[in-house]
Amino acid sequence: MIDTDLLLEKGATYRHTEAGEIIFNEGAQATFYYQLVSGKVRWSHFDDNGKEVLHKIVEAGEAFGELPLFDGEPYGASAVADSPCTLLRLSTTSFHELLAEHPDIHLAFTKSMVSHLRFKVFLLNALAKNNPQTALVELIDYFNRHGKLICQDCNRLMVTRQQLANMVGLRVETVIRAIKQLQQEDKLCIVKGKVFVPADGV
Repeated sequence: MIDTDLLLEKGATYRHTEAGEIIFNEGAQATFYYQLVSGKVRWSHFDDNGKEVLHKIVEAGEAFGELPLFDGEPYGASAVADSPCTLLRLSTTSFHELLAEHPDIHLAFTKSMVSHLRFKVFLLNALAKNNPQTALVELIDYFNRHGKLICQDCNRLMVTRQQLANMVGLRVETVIRAIKQLQQEDKLCIVKGKVFVPADGV
């Protein structure tokens, strides 16, 4: 989202994480702006029983955990490295200075937050239909239309069945059954356990 050289000029530093490492916890105060250079990060809430509600999978080039930098409130979810990651982090003070110096970047963040909000509304509408297969079709189609979490070269879905379940609040067994049904309807293709999406959508 922000040019790497610009971040480094403002004092950003690199951080490397291992898969499963917690980058920040829900409820903590935000002290850095984070931007992912490589790898994937899960932005999730965990209930008292350890069940994960997956809000977003952050991909390389995207920012995460930025909302508290605008309202001063604690993190609403935790960030967990889904794979070995390299990220850039910039202090909150320097981040605010950067926004003041570059109104175009500030506007880009506004658009990004609107996009996140629209996705949440979309997901709520899909789940309100109370049909797991419909919810999955609409979610995968959303990924396809927005170029998210689907390999642009081979059309492979880049999330696991468990992650899909965590996104839509379903049991993984329900997601597996729904995916098999979609395969029988020729809406998805499964090869060696990997899910592939038709180029023209599900």
